[in-house]
Amino acid sequence: MRKFTCLLIVFLSGFFGAYAQSFSVSGTIIDENKMPLLGVNVIVKNESRGTTTDFDGNYTVQNISSGDVLQFSYLGFQTQEITVSDQQTINVTLQTDSEALNEVVVIGYGTQSRKEITGAVSVVGSETIEDLNPARVEQALQGRVAGVNITSTSGSPGSASTINIRGISTNGDNRPLILVDGNVIEDLSVINPNDIESINVLKDATAGIYGVRAANGVILITTKTGSYNADLQVEFDAYTGVQQTTRRLPALNATEYAVIVNEAYAADGQNPPYPNYRNLGEGTDYQDEVFTTAPMSDMNLNISGGGDRSKYSFGASYFNQDGIVGGSKSNYDRFTGRVNYNLEIIDNLKINLSGIYTNSNRKTLAENALGSVLFNAVNMNPNIPVRDADGNFSLAEGLGNEVINPLAQINDAFNDTRVDKISGVGGLEYTIWDKLTAKTQFQFNYSEVDGRYFSPEVFYGSGKVFNVDRNNVTENFEIYRDYTWDNFLTYNDSFGDHNLKWLLGMLVFKTTGDLASLTGFELPSNEYGSARVSNAAEVVDNYQNGGDTFDTRLLSYFTRVQYDYQGKYLFSGLIRRDGSTAFGPENKFGWFPSASVGWVISDEDFINDNGALNFLKLRGSYGIIGNDRIPAFRYASLLNGEGAYVFDDEIIFGKASGALGNPEIKWEKQKTLDIGLDARFFNSSVDVTIDYFKKKTEDLLVIPQVSGILGVAAPGSSAPFVNGGGVENEGLEFSIGYNQVVNDNFKFNVNYNLTALRNEVLYVNSESGFIPGGVFGIGQEPPSRMEPGKPIGYFYGLETNGIFQTQAEVDAAATQANAAPGDIRFVDQNGDGVIDSDDRTDIGDPIPDLTMGANIGFTFKNWDFNAYAFASLGNEIVRNFERNQPNTNRTNAFLGRWTGPGTTDSFPRVTVGATSNNQFSDFFVEDGSYLRLQNVQIGYTLDSDLIANTGVEKFRVYASVNNAFTLTEYSGYDPSASNGAPIGGGIDQGFYPVPRIYMLGINMKF
Repeated sequence: MRKFTCLLIVFLSGFFGAYAQSFSVSGTIIDENKMPLLGVNVIVKNESRGTTTDFDGNYTVQNISSGDVLQFSYLGFQTQEITVSDQQTINVTLQTDSEALNEVVVIGYGTQSRKEITGAVSVVGSETIEDLNPARVEQALQGRVAGVNITSTSGSPGSASTINIRGISTNGDNRPLILVDGNVIEDLSVINPNDIESINVLKDATAGIYGVRAANGVILITTKTGSYNADLQVEFDAYTGVQQTTRRLPALNATEYAVIVNEAYAADGQNPPYPNYRNLGEGTDYQDEVFTTAPMSDMNLNISGGGDRSKYSFGASYFNQDGIVGGSKSNYDRFTGRVNYNLEIIDNLKINLSGIYTNSNRKTLAENALGSVLFNAVNMNPNIPVRDADGNFSLAEGLGNEVINPLAQINDAFNDTRVDKISGVGGLEYTIWDKLTAKTQFQFNYSEVDGRYFSPEVFYGSGKVFNVDRNNVTENFEIYRDYTWDNFLTYNDSFGDHNLKWLLGMLVFKTTGDLASLTGFELPSNEYGSARVSNAAEVVDNYQNGGDTFDTRLLSYFTRVQYDYQGKYLFSGLIRRDGSTAFGPENKFGWFPSASVGWVISDEDFINDNGALNFLKLRGSYGIIGNDRIPAFRYASLLNGEGAYVFDDEIIFGKASGALGNPEIKWEKQKTLDIGLDARFFNSSVDVTIDYFKKKTEDLLVIPQVSGILGVAAPGSSAPFVNGGGVENEGLEFSIGYNQVVNDNFKFNVNYNLTALRNEVLYVNSESGFIPGGVFGIGQEPPSRMEPGKPIGYFYGLETNGIFQTQAEVDAAATQANAAPGDIRFVDQNGDGVIDSDDRTDIGDPIPDLTMGANIGFTFKNWDFNAYAFASLGNEIVRNFERNQPNTNRTNAFLGRWTGPGTTDSFPRVTVGATSNNQFSDFFVEDGSYLRLQNVQIGYTLDSDLIANTGVEKFRVYASVNNAFTLTEYSGYDPSASNGAPIGGGIDQGFYPVPRIYMLGINMKF
């Protein structure tokens, strides 16, 4: 009892003693302009207790002891720590954190702080890429960067995407220039997204520092590097997932199909082919048969570190993906190895080395075209089983010449392509004296592409164009090489309030290729394993008439001056002289200047007292950039066509005149104007960027329509290139972001961007006044055009005006071939009383008017959440996946067909007789607008205490869904897909849909 009493006295003495030494601390927190700050976090360092300031910037923290450290933190301001002695009032003035404005951004041949940038530059960091886990780099840009529109050419594994920066500027090659650590990379499939540290997009005339090929914008990718004086760090990321199609078209089942086909035959006075249709049931759903749940996985390892004079980073990854159509027959796998090494050899001399090796293998199926797997799945007769009674694949009889059994098609597909690519960069940088630096850098790419494509002897049905009478195999072997050699001097000086940076440089670029292709016929076996050209009875050289090599070269000189006064009046001017082998001696070189200015208004004295505005900059740029993206030496007529000659009654293949030359062709030029505003509000928690831009492309390099008497239809020949067109893109970009740290346990961010775009063709130098393109149906005129006053690639066809309900309406209307009640009524545009090709008009635009992106993210204690969405509004898509043969299947839209007067005024009757209903018209043009939730991810990071003794610094697990859902009125598979053609894009022949992906993954740091 006595011991207990003593212990109680000691305990109570300690308790009351500690209580007596505790006190509260209060105060007011203001910014540099003496404005109170609301929501500042005030916590006791290394503890969870604390508070936040009220509207007047006041705070009170209880139970403070002498020696405690108070930590004051607020977004956009520098964190302060104050050790408490015995004071009970602590007032604090927080200083603006300029780190965000001083963030280094990669620009052409150098870097700048965000505050100094006078051009339109957008940045995507590694955090965004980690959140999205994209299979390809392009997918990380969709919806994240205003003015950048990404369209998928297909959802199949390894398929590329089309990147358009601020619209479509030419009817030729619209790709932006892509540089990885300064090296030109044409194919982003070779880059592992997890190796990327940042992606910077140059969208205006300041991209002109890269000269030729920068007219469509520049994407600068920086891969991960180590840090000086850093311990070895190992990062491991991995995920696995399954893919599913997001949509199946509502095709008719066997009974519905029989009803429609019977009615179509009866309308033409023929006997119905399915008199007992009630017993047919559901039949075969060929979409269910071709679609599958497909696996995918990715593993990434990154090792980095550094010493006093060196830093290094090494990465390795393996990615594997099966297709949702065909499974392993549509597969892509990629191994990537990457290394970066930087060494300061002596005080003034540095060396940087980096390299990327990629090995990829891709298996493909026919897609996005007449006769593709999905095209056949939609059009196949559901009354035909997958296999016949003998277990063989059923024949697609009676369905026209193009539709075949898609399961047999998958079984007989053997299309393999292997790519080995090495990309390297090596550079030396020598500081001559403090203000002058010289740098030389050599970059190269070497690729070997091996392709083997086997067509076994097969029979799919009577008269099928895909029947193969002689089995054959084609083997391609292609080698691509290019190198770039940069040399430049950089002078950097400051004197008083003046800051000057001057760049002088030159560049040499060369790319060559050697192409070989052989086709072997009559192989001894119909099996893929032994399908080699060496085993064929007959071998054909596919390049026997030339065209098996190419050689393109560039030579450039450039200089740039960057100047600012007091850090608030900014100027940048550059001029570049580019020479290209695409043009003749008189036009080989071109001069391309540009300039940009900026004014940091928030640094002016008259605006410093505004506490809500933290940063405001007005900027503008204008310049001319050249484009030469046509084949080399097209200014001259070459002897690279195909010729067949008869000697001694024997046909001998040789060379003939190829594409016609034009010595007058010259540089395609783009004149770009940009006016932008950057602002930060409310302690830099709100970030706003607004840009107005106008891009005018002149002297477009086009191939016009010419008379056939010139011989341009011969094999290997074509019309000459001419400078024959102009296109203008005008638009507005707006982006806003809000970031808030509520307390130590909770922070969130919201970002939104919008791009409004107007595209117009200014002129076309062609005899007809337009350039056609695209394909619709079979044997019909091209459905797309490039024509002055219209968007490039707009749809040109007949306008509809409902459905004929009675014979009287048919008789009263303009003459229309084979018209009858129930047929589509077309508008007589020219009023001549006859519906023909002269009545075609503008019926749609494949270019969206608006694109938008949004994301929201938050962390709560150990949990994190991110969601990304993208929307495309105002574009149209042509529905072209219906074959419209008498016995092909249809979608359930045909259930709402016209069956008599008053039944419908939107969908025509069915008949096997001749009508005009299948002519290209706005009946086949649909609204392609959509909203897609691109990614949703939730993650959990283990407490560091739980893994403290394991050697693991961070362990995070996450689950995500890519392509979670799409809201659209479009009836096809995927409104986001396009073939990417400037003229003929937006025509859907059964696009392979982008899959929905469910993933589980881990992130670890050691």
